[in-house]
Amino acid sequence: MMNYRAVTLAVVALFLSVSFLVSSVVAAEKDSIMMKDGKMVRFHDGKEVGRMDRETTMSNGTKVTMKGKMITKDGKEMQLQEGQMVMMDGKMMEGEKDVKMEGMGK
Repeated sequence: MMNYRAVTLAVVALFLSVSFLVSSVVAAEKDSIMMKDGKMVRFHDGKEVGRMDRETTMSNGTKVTMKGKMITKDGKEMQLQEGQMVMMDGKMMEGEKDVKMEGMGK
């Protein structure tokens, strides 16, 4: 009976720790910068928090300027268009879909 309780407690503890990790990852995925009405706007937890006030470097090394220029770590440049957003991991999105960055010219 004691082993059953220990296993049950261990499974519950594991489940809770995984759910906390997943929720923080999901929240981080909602942080982004978006071109909106011709201005760069910051989002936190999926909610608009204000205009971008400085150049930002994403976790993959991509930089986004206040004018919406995106510069990858290897130097490729692209101008964000209305509705395009860059997640904090450097992934570019348009609305809810990923945007391929293959065509970025220098």
